[in-house]
Amino acid sequence: MRRNAGLFVAISVLSGFGSSAMSLVAGIWILDLTGDTGLAALAGLCVYAPVLAGPWLGGLLDRAPRRPLVIAVNLLLAVALLALFAVRGPGQTWLIFAVSSVYGVSYVLIDAGETALLPSALSPTELGDVNGWRSSAQEGMKLVAPLAGAGLYAWRGGHAVVVLSAAMPVLVAILYATVRLSRTPTEGPPQRHRGLRTGLSVLFGQRATGVPVVLAAVAIAMSGFTTAAVYTIVVTQLRLPTTFLGVLTSAQGAGSIIGGLIVGRLIAGRGPVTVGVAGTMLFAVGCLARCLPWWPATVTGAAVAGVGLPWTLVAAVTAVQTHTPSALLGRVSATANTAMFGPLVAAIPLGSAAAHLGGRPPLIAAAVICLTAVAATLHRPPALRHAHQTAERDPAAR
Repeated sequence: MRRNAGLFVAISVLSGFGSSAMSLVAGIWILDLTGDTGLAALAGLCVYAPVLAGPWLGGLLDRAPRRPLVIAVNLLLAVALLALFAVRGPGQTWLIFAVSSVYGVSYVLIDAGETALLPSALSPTELGDVNGWRSSAQEGMKLVAPLAGAGLYAWRGGHAVVVLSAAMPVLVAILYATVRLSRTPTEGPPQRHRGLRTGLSVLFGQRATGVPVVLAAVAIAMSGFTTAAVYTIVVTQLRLPTTFLGVLTSAQGAGSIIGGLIVGRLIAGRGPVTVGVAGTMLFAVGCLARCLPWWPATVTGAAVAGVGLPWTLVAAVTAVQTHTPSALLGRVSATANTAMFGPLVAAIPLGSAAAHLGGRPPLIAAAVICLTAVAATLHRPPALRHAHQTAERDPAAR
């Protein structure tokens, strides 16, 4: 099992490095070719928009052998990236958008596929730890890979970054092939479970999965909602240079790495719902700290928010893995990803509009929304709360 844990962390490092490097460079490349900042921003939308199709794409994982499908998706992604060698001028910009869309679809399938494969490769007690380590690895790559990708782009151009990014999914596919699976579903989901509503009904039909996913969705949405507000706080209210945003990004990334390293033990001891509540509250505290007119408090708030976000995400993913029937895990995992990340599509532009009111009102609103979600979670009869905590700590009791 320890071997498998190391393989999954290595997979997260490689895939996180390749995707983070290419995501940044795609926008820079389009900007250099067209001079249009709006078009450059659309590359990111192409990557994230396919998450809205998660319930449909996740169904593929329940109808086909999961490991071969995830390996095939990684290899096809590598082939798609090589198509960017045809980009020579503004007339081929559409290729960058097309490959970004392929990246987005592959994210949905690979993320859901890996979530579905983990319970077949690890013991239930290891899931929380490994999910946390994977989160830390991915956050670490978000700090390193964009700098490496931008540096390579400046040195050798976009095609050099294509070679680097295309090599990553090939290596990931090889690592997937070496993972030892101890338990695999022997048949697909029954016909009555093949409808598009299945993922939603299984995910939100039980509190053990529904609550952590909702808390993660709220925290992640508010992270997007407050992005423009943080910019306003730094530039307008603290009167600091825009480069200070890099300090905040690093502080939040450091918090996420630390949070990912310790979240597994917390889930094992307290359960996913409790950890999801704690993570959402930490994110709310981080929002309020960034409202203070003192730059050290802003940096501290970014770090605290960075700890809270992976706690909510890892708690939700672990809850889905431990409380979902194996034959439906692909569809339910993809549906959970849609529920958690889909709201960002609306939250980011809403936050940009709200920032016209100033930096503090959106941050205070985000904190209030997060704390309201927590209060709604905690408002239930004590007997039911105790029974649920017992059940979520012991998946065999389901």
